[in-house]
Amino acid sequence: CVLALLLTIPVILYAGGAVNINTANKETLMTIKGVGERRAEAIIEYREKNGPFTNIDQLTEIRGIGRSLIDSNREILVVKDNK
Repeated sequence: CVLALLLTIPVILYAGGAVNINTANKETLMTIKGVGERRAEAIIEYREKNGPFTNIDQLTEIRGIGRSLIDSNREILVVKDNK
């Protein structure tokens, strides 16, 4: 019983943790580690000008967002719904 509980903890902690960079609002984007108000606004501005992201690595095209920010958040960043 304890083992089953321990195995579900990572799932509980991760549930709802994915951030769709194509649909997230500013507040949601700001939940990404290293993304504050200005970077969140830049992400929204980029997708409004260029259309939806096709992959998360496109974030490097935004000034102030580098590979390390993407790599440290890669597990939660998505570009489409997992339906």
